Amino acid sequence: MLSQLDLNLMVLIVLLACGIFSQNTAVTIAAAVLIVFRITPLSEFFPLLQQHGLNLGIIILTIGVLTPIASGKLPGEAILKSFLSWKSLLAIAIGVFVAWLGGRGVKLMTNQPDVVAGLLIGTVAGVAVLRGVPVGPLIAAGILTLFIGYS
Repeated sequence: MLSQLDLNLMVLIVLLACGIFSQNTAVTIAAAVLIVFRITPLSEFFPLLQQHGLNLGIIILTIGVLTPIASGKLPGEAILKSFLSWKSLLAIAIGVFVAWLGGRGVKLMTNQPDVVAGLLIGTVAGVAVLRGVPVGPLIAAGILTLFIGYS
């Protein structure tokens, strides 16, 4: 009986339920799309999705972050003033640090896929229980590299 169950599909369904329960649209949509891919002929595109999905997601996230600059909602003067305040300088330093951690995280997740499940479970738990945002796996993986010494 257990051999007939698709454990990966069950995990996706649990993630979908967590997304719905926590009212996290990103997790809900991601899990639903992957379930559709899993149970339809679209599953043949999994290698393409695995190869380019993370980069595409980072590009879309970066577009979202840069939109206030491009639209003028964040004026150039405000950007220049960010170099004058200690809070803004600290924010810049933390941004650099987090970007560095994210880069380490991408390398770890690519080269050591055995840690991905734990990172995803932790991230989904943080999203569901603590109302977090599901950008955590990259940063979590980057922090993990500080503990396990992966460079």
